[in-house]
Amino acid sequence: MKIALIQSDLCWEDSLKNRNNFESKINQTDLKADLIVLPEMFSTGFTMNALVMAEAMNGDTVLWMKSMAIQKRCALTGSVIIKENNQFYNRMLFVYPSGEIQYYDKRHLFSLAGEDQTYTSGKEKVIVDYLGWKICLQVCYDLRFPVFVRNVESYDLILYVANWPKVRTNAWDILLKARAVENLSYVVGVNRIGLDAHNYEHIGHSQAVDYLGNYILEPQEIEGVFIVDLDKNAMLETRKKLDFLSDKDFFEIKI
Repeated sequence: MKIALIQSDLCWEDSLKNRNNFESKINQTDLKADLIVLPEMFSTGFTMNALVMAEAMNGDTVLWMKSMAIQKRCALTGSVIIKENNQFYNRMLFVYPSGEIQYYDKRHLFSLAGEDQTYTSGKEKVIVDYLGWKICLQVCYDLRFPVFVRNVESYDLILYVANWPKVRTNAWDILLKARAVENLSYVVGVNRIGLDAHNYEHIGHSQAVDYLGNYILEPQEIEGVFIVDLDKNAMLETRKKLDFLSDKDFFEIKI
């Protein structure tokens, strides 16, 4: 499966400019990708101003994602601020080429920024099926919590979308590799670059890691579209030879 990682600066709380920016990047590149991955809160930046910036599931950004997926005949994913039933969610949308949508609400909310005071935590782990791949959806701070993402579903790929700041980039790099190794799974992480409205700097480090912790795409620090090609058969062969997942612990997560 070919995946396009789009790493970009974000315009603070300006959904239209951000959509136009990402549409330009998608259109100016001959992607030929099966899946396009955008950062966390790609239309707004990591804002707690949900009352103003939230959209409904039939809002402009969701409709834009559906339009782009249908137009480009590929899946598109990234997280958006959604209001539903008078609650706000940091919601990772996975839009199929047909326009159908599955979504994952961020489980682990970043309390240091007050995200847990603004948004409602997700209750379910979400695995989507796409082109014969089982893909686990995760958002930013989720990366620090390995129990929730433990590979008990035999998924093939974890996607992390993020607004992860420069000051903690070392943790981002280490943890993405750790999630790949411990779950014998491909891992793709897409982060933003640039300064946000609070002067937090982001240097991206969007990357792709294989099931043994090797880089397929080394961490990138420039704005751009980066294409990786993942081989599911190679991963499955390795799982047969190194059947570590059969020895995993069994547990129940209480939410």
